[in-house]
Amino acid sequence: MQKKEETQIINIRSASKKTDAASFSLVSTSVKAGFPSPASDFEENAIDLNKEFIEHPSSTFFCRVAGDSMKDIGIDDGDLLIVDKSAIPQNGNIAVCYVDGEFTLKKIKIEKDCCWLIPANEKYQPIKVTEDNDFLVWGIVKHTIKSF
Repeated sequence: MQKKEETQIINIRSASKKTDAASFSLVSTSVKAGFPSPASDFEENAIDLNKEFIEHPSSTFFCRVAGDSMKDIGIDDGDLLIVDKSAIPQNGNIAVCYVDGEFTLKKIKIEKDCCWLIPANEKYQPIKVTEDNDFLVWGIVKHTIKSF
């Protein structure tokens, strides 16, 4: 039996327009995920997280994921999303959508006469969106931030 869709997006916040509000130190050497390399001197540079992750500050917002319908592509309950409302939806995008009074996070598949919202968890059914639905792509997910 398939579960009814439960994923919702909560705690929506606008991106900061201040460009100096998120400047942090950046080690210029990559961190190896395999075997450790011998110690070396690390240069530190500054990284501005707004410039790194936010292309359009006035149309970017943050939101938290509630639910597990996108877990198979690595988007989990509690993750923080950076979403751009100015991005043009395309096939395969991960999108925050508004459907018939509720927000949902899904991969979009655009067809000639409808749009499908595809979950990334086999427990959930795809949602077929037609002209009969109250539907809006609210924004396209650009980045996912995880906490461990």
